Order: sequence, then C-alpha cells, then structure tokens
Amino acid sequence: MEIVDPHARVADLVGLLYTLDTTFNGKTDLYMLEKEMEVDLDDLMPIVYTANSLGFITVGEGDIIITDKGIEFLKSNLKKRKEIIRDSIKRVEPFKTALQLKEFTIYELKDVLERKGVQIYNSPEGLYDLQITLVEWGVYSGLLKKEGDKFMVIEH
Repeated sequence: MEIVDPHARVADLVGLLYTLDTTFNGKTDLYMLEKEMEVDLDDLMPIVYTANSLGFITVGEGDIIITDKGIEFLKSNLKKRKEIIRDSIKRVEPFKTALQLKEFTIYELKDVLERKGVQIYNSPEGLYDLQITLVEWGVYSGLLKKEGDKFMVIEH
C-alpha cells in the first residue's frame, strides 16, 4: 500500500528533486544523495519513499532517478506544482480514503485507515502525524480544506 510518509514534507520533495536534477543530472545512488543533502539516511528515507509513491522518482538497485513528472514539477510555477501534488496524492493514503469519505474528522479518518490495514498512525503521535500530513500535502495542494475539526474534500 502506497502512502505519504508522515515525516515527509513538501519542502523536502523540492530539495530532493532539485538536488537530483542539478547536482546529479537526474540520477544517483542513495549514499551520494545522503552525503550531498547532508542528512541521515533515517531522515532522507521518508521523502524518498513518498516521492517514489507519488511518481516523482524511481528507486531501483540503489539508484534514485528523477522521472519526467519530477522534472515537470521542478520546472513549474507554484500553482502548477500544487496541481501536480494534488493529482498525485489522490492515489495514495491517507488521501485515497479521504476522497472516499469526502468530509471527516481526524478520528474518523484514522479509524477507517486502521480498518483498511494502514497502521502507520497507530502510535502516541499518530493523530498528530495524520493531521500534519493532511495539512502539509492535502490543504497545501488544494485537495482538502479544514474548518474547525472537520476536513473536507474540495472538488476540482
């Protein structure tokens, strides 16, 4: 099951893609990327996993390769970047379930995700992680809006 990692941020995606494109001409191994970005592997993996799930990079045999979608994202203005993210997150959790629910509280979404077998939010900080993910990716991209304690899908 593909998911937006709770520790991945949009700014991390931009940094990853920019570094891949400008420093490594679109392809490098994980070790070189880790060294260039000056982060620990544990901090790098959430965005690598998420960027791969969203189709911005491919990962194989230790190499990370930027995709055409990743290059398009880099070359786009802010409005287009948000549109690309919005379209990309619709196919991964927790947004796939959010789209099905249309309107929900964080607790309702967490319950449905757990019933579907998504266990990543089953921790003391799970609700916080889920909320950050929804805001960081969903609200930022214009897929969701938040009013009070409710999230709602914005139809485009």
